[in-house]
Amino acid sequence: MTQKYQAQIYVTLRPSVLDPAGTAVQSGLAHMGYTNVEQIRIGKYVELTLSADSEAAAHEQLDRVCDQLLANPVIENYRFDLKPLSASVNINS
Repeated sequence: MTQKYQAQIYVTLRPSVLDPAGTAVQSGLAHMGYTNVEQIRIGKYVELTLSADSEAAAHEQLDRVCDQLLANPVIENYRFDLKPLSASVNINS
């Protein structure tokens, strides 16, 4: 039986990669008086819903999607949280 899953995907630059967007945000915050903010890194957040026969199959599919499209594995890391969605209940009776 096919199950629907909700995925929350986080893509971030590898620690060794410079982050000019993060540097620009940090500089802007410093100019606004927030001099105590340090180490800003900018990333991406993606939510998606998918159907799969099992959680393992959904995990494997998400791994391929992230590696092939959502993240550049040369300069970015990714991680995701995966949870099954509850079956919807029809209240129209």
